[in-house]
Amino acid sequence: MSALAVCAALAAGCGVVPGTSADTESGEITVMTWAPEDTDATNKPGMPAMAQAYARWINSTGGLNGRKLKVLTCNEHNDRVAAAKCARLAAKEDVVAVVGSYSQFGDAFLGPLASAGIPYIGGYGVTNDEFTNPMSYPVNGGSPALLAGLGKELAAVCGPVALVRPDTIAGDQLPQLLNSGLRAGGHAPARDQLAAEDATEYSAHTKLALQRTTGTGSGKKGCVVPALGDRTNTFMDSFRRDREDYPAVRTATVLGSVDQTVINANGGKSGPYEGSYITGWYPVASDARWDEMNKVIKEEAFDDDRVDPQDAGVQTTWIAYTVLKRVVESLKDGEVSSTTVRQALDRGLPITTGGLTPTLRWRFEDLLRVAGFPRLVNARVTLQVVRDGRLVAARKGVVDTTKLLENAQH
Repeated sequence: MSALAVCAALAAGCGVVPGTSADTESGEITVMTWAPEDTDATNKPGMPAMAQAYARWINSTGGLNGRKLKVLTCNEHNDRVAAAKCARLAAKEDVVAVVGSYSQFGDAFLGPLASAGIPYIGGYGVTNDEFTNPMSYPVNGGSPALLAGLGKELAAVCGPVALVRPDTIAGDQLPQLLNSGLRAGGHAPARDQLAAEDATEYSAHTKLALQRTTGTGSGKKGCVVPALGDRTNTFMDSFRRDREDYPAVRTATVLGSVDQTVINANGGKSGPYEGSYITGWYPVASDARWDEMNKVIKEEAFDDDRVDPQDAGVQTTWIAYTVLKRVVESLKDGEVSSTTVRQALDRGLPITTGGLTPTLRWRFEDLLRVAGFPRLVNARVTLQVVRDGRLVAARKGVVDTTKLLENAQH
């Protein structure tokens, strides 16, 4: 059955890269990338678009060890049922891996993938399931590392801290992670504010957050931390208006909620993000280590505005496909299947990413053994700051959040 027929049968929004077929053919390697698109909440269209651009590039240079790479895509609609259907489609099409994808519903899609023996390489890291399921091979520390690292930094520079986060299962873990970093710096816990993930305005939330972070006499500015994914920009529309009465409050957040395009849209150096600390998984977008990715985007996706090289989802997809490439190269002329890919990863094949991450390995002895996150192999984050309207490195090097994440469980 073709992929389009399967999509129709499953009633899921999925697709096939133009010019390819999902039918199994000798010598071809089929993978899948999924993400939510066209929803009222979080959208990550750049991830499947980056996967398609990667396939065009790798195939134009001879493929993976001479084999053509085929990328199937699926719109998981930010919906639990659709996420599970995407996973079942991946199993039906016998993909060798799901690569560089985003979904909040790890409990819905990892079960079908595990049943089919399909590895999940380089998910966005938005759920705990990605750090517990043995079929998952995360390339970053996900939301846990970003929030813990941000908390550690804010402890030294902020007065009261208010966290505005979605009222979702994924959002429920954020307070303890941010607070682990705050506690490590001797700071009081953040005020936890729940908000609808798909709200169209946040005026009531911004006013409450501003009130909670003002007037303590500590001499330090209060900090509001919006962690609302795509809706962070909507939050900032309200925050920018209400902040005029509260000049002694600034913002801080994590990449994935904010990137350079969001900063630009909110006034650049005259906007509310000026001076904000932002944690990310990787070097800043202007770093030379992204040159190869930028070249591929320019050559294969120059007219596709979904593919933003500053987007953390696009960057994660690039790194995830780098992992896949290294695995296939290690298999040389042997069989490339979900089983052989998984075995190569489990045996401890070292994966280098050109300095974008530390060397990645998923042997048992390489796992960081953080309680609650047993699949974690990369807990590093970078600290960035908005200076003169530009997102730049706040300092050289990285912050290892392993200890902070260990403390988050207590």
